[in-house]
Amino acid sequence: MSRRSDRRVRSVLAVLVALVVLGFSLELAVGAAALDLPRAVACLVAPDPACDPGDRYILLVLRLPRALGAMVVGAGLAVAGAAMQGLFRNPLADPGLVGVSSGAALGAALAIALDRALPAVPGEFAQPALAFAGGLLATWIVHTLARVRGQTSVVGLLLAGIAVSALAGATIGLLGYLADDRQLRDLSLWLLGGLGGLTRPVVLVLVPLVGLAGALLWRRARDLDALLLGEAEAFHLGVDVERLRRRVIAEVALAVGVCVAFTGIIGFVGLIVPHLLRGLVGPRHRLLVPAAALGGAALLLFADAAARTILAPAELPVGILTSLLGAPVFLALLARARPTEAP
Repeated sequence: MSRRSDRRVRSVLAVLVALVVLGFSLELAVGAAALDLPRAVACLVAPDPACDPGDRYILLVLRLPRALGAMVVGAGLAVAGAAMQGLFRNPLADPGLVGVSSGAALGAALAIALDRALPAVPGEFAQPALAFAGGLLATWIVHTLARVRGQTSVVGLLLAGIAVSALAGATIGLLGYLADDRQLRDLSLWLLGGLGGLTRPVVLVLVPLVGLAGALLWRRARDLDALLLGEAEAFHLGVDVERLRRRVIAEVALAVGVCVAFTGIIGFVGLIVPHLLRGLVGPRHRLLVPAAALGGAALLLFADAAARTILAPAELPVGILTSLLGAPVFLALLARARPTEAP
């Protein structure tokens, strides 16, 4: 890497860190209830009898876990997207290609439809647990269907992912048709994606699992770089391509499955963020993965802060906002990638 490009990468990473800090502060400060953030933070550092206990509750119980969860979910989705784009050697690949999002959606729909029949599981985790199991099961089915003579076909992954997603979507539609009004509303809100369920116990589950998946994907950086040259070239460089595919798919399923299980489907973060940052920091995954983590965290922090204030005191599902922002960007990327006709 040249000195000039190295300076550019450092500048991009510094800007991303600043955006994460700014977005995190904004998440803590804004909301339906007014909060004197500097005063509340000062009260946490040096407790004062004059401190408002309401501010302390809002900061510690409501906003801090949500801000931490938004960082983790945004980072997890973006890192998974960077890994999938490297695995498929396609800058427009998405983590949902392996069926994890649609499987998690089906699991959540089953949990909502069968809420009275579920075993005694803590209410906060019953639906996410079934959603996570659905995401992992769908990913396993897609990977199994894509294996031909002991090898995983990239085309097979795409086709199996489309088929499994279509089947999951049809089943969700059937469950929605049979659901009562409350169940239908719960299902609709979950599918739109939101961060309202990111409480302290949820964050304590999210952080280690998504962190583990992200760290494992970052360890695959060298192998993913080699795979960009082609499968034959990666094999001659000592990369076991089949094992790499299995591990990346499993780690992506872990990261996305945990995130989707607790927040619903939040679109375009795993697609747009790594694609845009690849043009700024380059294709090397050792730099792209942490840059994507910072970019995804910043994007979801700002999106959630906006979602909580645009219609305050009501809250707009953040998945709607990310789709409204991401879809035009995605269409613009497709238009740029379209080859021009010869004169």
